[in-house]
Amino acid sequence: FSWEETFLFICLDLLKDPVTVPCGHSYCMNCIKSHWDKEDEKTIYSCPQCRQDFTPRPVLRKNTMLAVLVEVLKKTGLQAAPADHCYAGHEDVACDVCTGRKLKACKSCLQCLASYCEKHLQPHFEAAPLKKHKLVEPSKKLQENVCSRHNEEMKVFCRTDQQSICYLCLMDEHKDHDTVSAAAERSERQRELGVSRQNIQQRIQDREKDVKLLQQEVEAINGSADKTVGNSEKIFTELIRLMEKRRSDVKQQVRSQQQTEVSRVRELQEKLEQEITELKRKDAELEKLSHTEDHNQFLHDYPSLSPLSESTHSSSIKIRPLRYFEDVTAAVSEVRDKLQDVLREKWTNISQTVTEGDVLLSGPEPKTRAEFLKYSCDITLDPNTAQTRLLLSDENRKVTVMREDQSYSSHPGRFTDMCQVLSKESLMGRCYWEVELRGRVSVAVTYKNISRAGSSDECVFGRNDKSWMLYCNNNSYNFYNNKVSTPVSGPESSRVGVYLDHRAGILSFYSISKTMTLLHRVQTTFTQPLHAGLRFYIWGPGVSAELCKLK
Repeated sequence: FSWEETFLFICLDLLKDPVTVPCGHSYCMNCIKSHWDKEDEKTIYSCPQCRQDFTPRPVLRKNTMLAVLVEVLKKTGLQAAPADHCYAGHEDVACDVCTGRKLKACKSCLQCLASYCEKHLQPHFEAAPLKKHKLVEPSKKLQENVCSRHNEEMKVFCRTDQQSICYLCLMDEHKDHDTVSAAAERSERQRELGVSRQNIQQRIQDREKDVKLLQQEVEAINGSADKTVGNSEKIFTELIRLMEKRRSDVKQQVRSQQQTEVSRVRELQEKLEQEITELKRKDAELEKLSHTEDHNQFLHDYPSLSPLSESTHSSSIKIRPLRYFEDVTAAVSEVRDKLQDVLREKWTNISQTVTEGDVLLSGPEPKTRAEFLKYSCDITLDPNTAQTRLLLSDENRKVTVMREDQSYSSHPGRFTDMCQVLSKESLMGRCYWEVELRGRVSVAVTYKNISRAGSSDECVFGRNDKSWMLYCNNNSYNFYNNKVSTPVSGPESSRVGVYLDHRAGILSFYSISKTMTLLHRVQTTFTQPLHAGLRFYIWGPGVSAELCKLK
């Protein structure tokens, strides 16, 4: 101990009314009295610090010299007590030996079932019998190691009841149970714990790798997005620049032609005005001559009149009433319409491709109709693919089978024999749409390069490797792909839902009524963008199909 601590008792405070016991150690009068009062029944009194025994109880007298020294220390402001953090708080394990204000325990003994501060732990390092005791980190649960029935230390583990017991329990309620020593059970559990830790550490490593992969994915997504935005801006800027140039070219050509045409007209106009002037002058001469009363003078002057110049024939003037550059406007309008068609058709691909950022983070397949509707897409039918007996209406969403051919223009994309039609929009990413059916109708998806001319299998939905088709006829269904037919069972419904996850290769058909029932699901690999398709079989009143508006 330091020289200041010689004045301290167990509570580590400055001595108050110090007294010295026969062994030479000093304490507060009240502290040592309280300590010995607890030992009265033993008739042997000991020093709390060196453990020396005294018989009989020593008479305590104030140590005047120490009392004076303590007063000096108080006046000079010196305090030898340790900081407050050495004392046991509410959450700490307190020393079981300390009296008064207790210090924090630094160890607990499993044999003594007690906790000790650093000072009171010293005997466990000095006394031979105590050196064999098992010291552990301070614990408030030492009493849990004692059997509540026999008040004995629980050194046995019952595997049958999965609890710790004492040796006396072995002869009572745990007789014939599967028991081992607590140490042996601990050893076994320790091995299991080691395996669990290895598994946890392996999972931590795996998750850290996953986190690293995800971070790399974030960087890749950000890099790709930045590059794509830059490239898109460049491409759109080029398109805008091209459009601006074409606009300027049209404007320049029209203005140049305007100037040429106006100059030609002005030139002809000037000739006509000159001719009019000459004719008026000639007419005035003739009028003057016609009023000459002298016959001889008239006959004399008449031959001397200048002959008329060659007339500008009116047949050389070709007027196009109300039509000059209107044909140019029509041509530009046609370009605009075609560009709009291209943008409308291709924009779905662009928009859906943008959302295809779910390589590592792909979400689960939708389960409810509300979740499917998040992927609903706006699909219309392409008149240039419709077989001639199919009539399109309602903004090209509805198709009806007619008895007579419709007046469609010739087009290489039109189905010539098979009563089929394709969507105008191509489908990528995740898409969902619904079709309202009347009569025998098949709902399909197909690659755009499916054959159109004739009635061979290469033209028919479901009879080749380019198309997938669900045949619907009242209360029966069949799925077709590459000539293979698969019977499908499900509730009868006039509405069919189709879900496509192009990247995942998932195609699902659903019966839609009050509930949504899966009819058939395909897992494959799609190598090209797809188009929705409809196929009809016989003419009949009201046989039709309509792509439903879901948004």
